Amino acid sequence: MSHKQLDRTELFERMPIKKAVIMQAMPAVISQMITLIYNLADSYFVGLLNIPAETASIGVAMSVFMLLTAISNLFGVGGASVLSQSLGRKDMDSVQKVSSISFWCGVFTPVLYMILIFPILTPFLRLVGGTQATIGLARNYVMWTVYFGGIPTTLNILLANLVRAEGKSGVASFGVSLGGVLNIFLDPFFVLPRFLGMGAAGAGLATAISNLCGTVFFICYILFGKDTVLSIDPHALRHIKQYIGKILKIGLPSALQFLLTVLAVAATTKFLSLYSTEAVAALGIEKRLDQLPLFFSIGIASGLLPMLAYNYASGNHARRKAAFRFGSGLAVTFAIFSLILYEAAAPGLSRIFIKDPETVRLAATFLRIQIIAQPLVAVNYPMIIQFQAMGQVREAMICSILRKGVLDIPLLFIMNRLIPLYGCLAVQIIVDLISLIVCLSLNRRVNKRLSA
Repeated sequence: MSHKQLDRTELFERMPIKKAVIMQAMPAVISQMITLIYNLADSYFVGLLNIPAETASIGVAMSVFMLLTAISNLFGVGGASVLSQSLGRKDMDSVQKVSSISFWCGVFTPVLYMILIFPILTPFLRLVGGTQATIGLARNYVMWTVYFGGIPTTLNILLANLVRAEGKSGVASFGVSLGGVLNIFLDPFFVLPRFLGMGAAGAGLATAISNLCGTVFFICYILFGKDTVLSIDPHALRHIKQYIGKILKIGLPSALQFLLTVLAVAATTKFLSLYSTEAVAALGIEKRLDQLPLFFSIGIASGLLPMLAYNYASGNHARRKAAFRFGSGLAVTFAIFSLILYEAAAPGLSRIFIKDPETVRLAATFLRIQIIAQPLVAVNYPMIIQFQAMGQVREAMICSILRKGVLDIPLLFIMNRLIPLYGCLAVQIIVDLISLIVCLSLNRRVNKRLSA
């Protein structure tokens, strides 16, 4: 057995649970935090223009951009889960084929998405809340992030998942963080009038360049790294029929969850656009701020996935359950800390991104409402990832659809009528509470079935 196989076996099979979870999850959390910082940097530097339409345009364009995350999760989370299960069975041939197939699907699918979205871009932006003041600005942002940066954005997230799945969470974190740090440095040069003065479009260009650099790092790591079992050999596409079904089946709940998230945010934006441009800008700021606990939970879940899949495949369910409990506990603790912080400091945090008084007031109120849902998300998100790691597609799909799409869009109509404007922001609390109850019930049933 090679040295890298011994290291991986030690991490996934023998290392104390808390140490192993922290070694896998903390680098993933750090990379998510840096991703958050550069997302905040986009809003911060655009907010320095103090033009609500520029700030609002990023929120409108985000629906188009976030669909790339759905694509990357389809092949990244699906590929990572299948890859980790193959490692648990010591099937290295499948590891290389799965990683190659996932990579090339991450190249071709964004191209198809770009072709399909281009003819309907303006109507789509109008549908998700774009107005005469914001659609042109949002189109410029999309042109850079999706048409110039679509493939590298998809691959950056996808490859980070695959690298993390082979037990190299630190390398995955470095690759994502590399792009994030670069984005922070590029933002002021592209956005602000004293330099290129591109506004929101400049933030899009900075994001595209940073994701390209992160993707180049991951490709170099796979091609030239001595301590990796991953491959991007296109010849593996000859075996696509053997693996693509399982990759898609496991990755679909995560992709669908992000797709439905886009639809839910778009629907909320559409409702708020009926009130004012300031309300749309405030939602964009709120969505940036509540990403702190959300991205922490996503980082924990991403770090847990390889360990959960590996131990499920090897039959060590006690270790799998212990890892899940500890990781989820970390996510919930951080979410509660964020809730207390945001309830106390919402106006000051909102004022960082824009000085317009009405936008600040609305953003602070929106944040105080939405943050209540985050402790629920801190359990829901890792639970869905655990179902995917175990190949429990039906359970993952039920929880994903419940969280986004089935309940929240109908509730938007009800809550907006009951509590105009602010009721839209309370929808997520109701949805995540229902989803948590269902997730816990399904998890109990799955564990009982496995122990029978």
